[in-house]
Amino acid sequence: MNKIIYIPDGEERKKALSRTTHLCIAAHEDDIEFMAFAPIAECFQKSNKWFCGVVTTDGAGSPRNGIYADYTDEDMKAIRIEEQKK
Repeated sequence: MNKIIYIPDGEERKKALSRTTHLCIAAHEDDIEFMAFAPIAECFQKSNKWFCGVVTTDGAGSPRNGIYADYTDEDMKAIRIEEQKK
């Protein structure tokens, strides 16, 4: 499983994680946006509130239909990582 910590503002990992005021732990890559819209919005562009999201799966089990029909597990993992950074 991939272990990636993405910090949008480039802050050092320990400091970035220690400033977290709002946390969401989700199973799938797109769950955070649905489950935690309110805390994400509350932290958006605030210097004293910081949102952190944790995804517990890597996207390898994503459905394979349409444009993704021929994608490998590794392809799907890479796609899900990039999607989550947006």
